[in-house]
Amino acid sequence: MAAKSAATRKSSHRSNNFIQKLIKIPKIPFAIALLIADSILVALIIAYVPYTKIDWDAYMSQVTGFIEGERDYSNLKGDTGPLVYPAGFLYIYSAIQYVTGGQVFPAQILFGFLYILDLAIVVFIYLKTDVVPWWALSLLSLSKRVHSIFVLRLFNDCFATTLLHAALVSIICQKWHLGLVIFSGAVSIKMNVLLYAPPLLLLMVKAMDIVGVISALAGAALVQILIGLPFILSHPASYISKAFNLGRVFIHFWSVNFKFVPQEIFVSKPFALSLLVAHLSLLLVFAHYRWCRHEGGLFAVVHSKIIQLNLRVAQRNPCPTKVLQADHIVTTMFVGNFIGIICARSLHYQFYSWYFYCLPYLLWKTPFPSLLRLLLFAAVEFCWNVFPSNIYSSVLLLCVHLIILGGLWISSPEYPYVEKKTEKSTSKKKAR
Repeated sequence: MAAKSAATRKSSHRSNNFIQKLIKIPKIPFAIALLIADSILVALIIAYVPYTKIDWDAYMSQVTGFIEGERDYSNLKGDTGPLVYPAGFLYIYSAIQYVTGGQVFPAQILFGFLYILDLAIVVFIYLKTDVVPWWALSLLSLSKRVHSIFVLRLFNDCFATTLLHAALVSIICQKWHLGLVIFSGAVSIKMNVLLYAPPLLLLMVKAMDIVGVISALAGAALVQILIGLPFILSHPASYISKAFNLGRVFIHFWSVNFKFVPQEIFVSKPFALSLLVAHLSLLLVFAHYRWCRHEGGLFAVVHSKIIQLNLRVAQRNPCPTKVLQADHIVTTMFVGNFIGIICARSLHYQFYSWYFYCLPYLLWKTPFPSLLRLLLFAAVEFCWNVFPSNIYSSVLLLCVHLIILGGLWISSPEYPYVEKKTEKSTSKKKAR
């Protein structure tokens, strides 16, 4: 009896401690409530808001051609034009067609589950980094446009974004090779994920030795080869030119970010080159002065890796590696992607999903007061819900983007590495 009563007291004490922790740390119960509330909202949207036909029929036509045996990418077409996505897109939507029979309503339900899964992954990232206050997590569920992209439009951006976030979770958990495999899977669905590639490469160089970097990149490349193999073996030139076409010119009418630029300039090569130069310049400046500040700059990081490589060759022993903070990983990835968003020649409405989930994090990394952060968030959401976009909405969006980027520039960069226990702390524990 005494043993049973003692066990009962222990279990009640543990439950009380758990409840106290939940009260002290409201983020976890709030995150769970947010997921439940958004699940209900998604169900209501699917039930009562009319579906908008855009690319679904084209997706199904392209998938049907693939299923029927067509392996020449130039012959895979839909009512909106030829197929322009890598082969991972075909596998995903072939599975969706098989499960749903090509019907919209069951596909909406599937995308509803995908939306909640993506939101859960993003919430996990936010909880892991602890940058955003608990109440600001609600911003992740407040986008009318993003709900529409997932459950009313059924775009492939949704799968690419979800896999990207899953890759980021793996990297935060120091599973770099797995993260690169998942990242490559996201790229195989839509190439916008490559906007994360420059900051990801920098993080790999900082966290891994040269052998680890090469093996992780090789794993990512192998994924691309295996996914595209049926097309590479039959019509390699057609597959590479169509699936990885980096020179596509988007229609000016659909541009959300540069509608104020005259059409003749918008489609010109000088405009595209100027944006590319701005993109690369911003990445280099942020890499040198912000992301590698604690190491002495980008060139110091590269120099240290060259020294490590020489030592490895001389001693034939692996060099010690450092563990990166989750906060530093997420900040570098999100800011790098955001720079690419600012410098993109054209952002269509579904492209909002490329960076929406970064916005609350980025805003709380700036030194701005919370009221200004909320106003900037609302301004971005407003611009993405103006249809069709106009000169004023695109100018406003660019200005808000630049204000956020300026805030990120003047913010204090976080220390990148997980600090090991010092001898002092170890001796204190021994003394206890």
